[in-house]
Amino acid sequence: MTKPVLIFGAGALGKVALEIFLKNDVVVYGFLDDDKARPHLKTGAEAGVEEEVGASVPVLGSTTAEEYLDLIGENCEAFVAIEQRAKQANLVAMLREQKNVVPINAIHPSAIIAESATLGYGNLMNTGVSLGAGATLGNHCILHANATIEHEAVVKDFVQVGAGSVVGAGAKLQEAVFVGAGATIIAGVAIGAGASVGAGAVVLANVKPGEAVLGNPAKVVNPR
Repeated sequence: MTKPVLIFGAGALGKVALEIFLKNDVVVYGFLDDDKARPHLKTGAEAGVEEEVGASVPVLGSTTAEEYLDLIGENCEAFVAIEQRAKQANLVAMLREQKNVVPINAIHPSAIIAESATLGYGNLMNTGVSLGAGATLGNHCILHANATIEHEAVVKDFVQVGAGSVVGAGAKLQEAVFVGAGATIIAGVAIGAGASVGAGAVVLANVKPGEAVLGNPAKVVNPR
């Protein structure tokens, strides 16, 4: 990839994405961020190099700053580094509908991806992530450091898997599932859309859509 990248989101996840791109020798053009707490951040036609977020990469303006959005496509790639799912989804939809582009992947060089694995676009895979043989990773997922997706597991779109968590062989995580740090999902278990798995939980049975589970063994704390 030879095009520079614009990162949407200058928070913690944006800094992770920045480091990943730099380690892959990809130029990061700058950040776009809507955080009003940034005292010098300007938007729209007033946007400029007002704040820097590590490695001398500037926050250029808001996520609606047209002068920077116009670069995306022919001149620049995009990556959405925002953990809030609704905002992440809105930005992804904007890029697709207005710019006819999809975000690229941010994959740390230490991540291990089996040749038979399948992955979509817009994913972040941090240090030590493993994607096993025949595993499927959808789009816009966030896999934190040392997360393991074992062979034949299926992870759908907008899923977040915490640091050190294990998704067992053949397990299936539907859209918008959240898995906390250090959790274990046993082989073959199915997690329904929008469900959440607490940090350190050990999931031995299927979880229905929208449910939250905690503990070892995991138990439902908000039955739907």
